[in-house]
Amino acid sequence: MIPTRWAAHHRREDHELLGYLRPVDAIPGYFIPVTVFGYPLGAPTEEHRARQCLERTGLAYLAQDWLLSLPGRSQAVAVQIVEATPQHLRVKNIDYGYPDANIGHVFVLDVPTTGQLHPR
Repeated sequence: MIPTRWAAHHRREDHELLGYLRPVDAIPGYFIPVTVFGYPLGAPTEEHRARQCLERTGLAYLAQDWLLSLPGRSQAVAVQIVEATPQHLRVKNIDYGYPDANIGHVFVLDVPTTGQLHPR
């Protein structure tokens, strides 16, 4: 689950959740813009710049392919996001080279994703 100290950022026009501002403890007043599932979208910066990053990115990251790292497997598995909420992330297998699950198999991940997911 997304920590309560992360500030939600909603698009002004329709109030859609675009992501969060994750505070940087070592640098007061600085934040890391992150996706709705906690993946960093930029470097630590001032609040207004972090919000600008979220506005620029929008929800485009939901449409791209991602790589999922699984325990005991050296190669990441190609996946697509099915559902992203502050509680969990559901991704489906699109990797024909992954023999342990059928194409379309859905993995449910806790958020924030802690290094498990990377853009493809």
